[in-house]
Amino acid sequence: MSDKRSIFEEVGNDTKITAAVVGAISRDEGSERGLVRLWLWALVGLIVIMITVGGLTRLTDSGLSITEWDPVMGAVPPLNVAAWDVAFAAYKTTAEFTLQNTAMSLAEFKTIFWWEWGHRQLGRFIGLVWLAGFLLLLALGKLPKTRRLLLFAIGPFIGLQGFIGWLMVNSGLDGVRIDVASYWLMTHLGAAFSLLGYIFWILQLFGRSEAELLQARRVRERKLFGMSTGLMHFVALQVLLGALVAGIDAGRNYTDWPLMAGGFLPPDLFSLTPWWRNFFEDDGLVQFIHRMSAYLLFAFGIVVALRAKASAHKMTRAAFGTVGLLLILQMVMGVVTVMNSSPWSLAILHQFTAILLWLAVIHGRFLAGYPIATSVRLKL
Repeated sequence: MSDKRSIFEEVGNDTKITAAVVGAISRDEGSERGLVRLWLWALVGLIVIMITVGGLTRLTDSGLSITEWDPVMGAVPPLNVAAWDVAFAAYKTTAEFTLQNTAMSLAEFKTIFWWEWGHRQLGRFIGLVWLAGFLLLLALGKLPKTRRLLLFAIGPFIGLQGFIGWLMVNSGLDGVRIDVASYWLMTHLGAAFSLLGYIFWILQLFGRSEAELLQARRVRERKLFGMSTGLMHFVALQVLLGALVAGIDAGRNYTDWPLMAGGFLPPDLFSLTPWWRNFFEDDGLVQFIHRMSAYLLFAFGIVVALRAKASAHKMTRAAFGTVGLLLILQMVMGVVTVMNSSPWSLAILHQFTAILLWLAVIHGRFLAGYPIATSVRLKL
């Protein structure tokens, strides 16, 4: 009997010690997560601004105004008349100037120069915010070891995005094109949305403790999670198609809706050779594909939002309700933009609502994968 009593007493003592340790870890983890969230929120906000500024840079035809890529000294703009003359002379060697902007004055050149320069500076600033935040949190011991690699990967991702941006600009400096290649614009924008989505997903992970995430995953709404994963990929595809439209200014032609030039199909399909070029460079076909994809995305998105209404979790239902509303708004914005020949104000608003939709879908997917009880507060 004494041996059995000793065994039970030891088990009881172990349980008390374990409970105390778990409580201590939870408190420390909360402090770490709070600082990391602030840092990640700053990056999310900056990247949203970056994508918007990038869109305006494209819409103002400013992307080819700086003809070299210098990650360090390129941060210094022209500081005197001679330096401005050198920068303008370099721009005059581009096909965009010789075929489209021969009447451009130095004052007009400065306008497009500052758009591109500001876009590049913002990219550098985002990189510095990541580096400073990572090193500071690491020095303070506030980066959880289990998530450290995920947070470190943001830095190389930002660097890759900058390199893709230069490849995009370089594609328009071949002496033939008057704009950057549409497929490089698609790659650049797609990478930006991927980076934004990656950081936003990590941000949501840091909104819950590891214990909460583990418990929530056990009740994952697998069907809804799978459907929202498909929806996320569909939105990403539509963003890429939208970049192709923007890359060749396809949104400024075929301004009737729901038809195109009076017919279901645009005229003169597959007029370019080789045939595959039409999917990237024919304005009618590119806009047609973007329209058809939008209809399918809208229909699938509404199906997912309606499926989410059956969720037992209030926050999940609300998240997908937001997705449904943004889908409607984005569809209306797309139609209005095309019917008005895509002025820059409507075009940039259409892109901005795409950003909101992207984030909303990722948020809904997260809640489907990690449901949260109504009584528990989610800190994004």
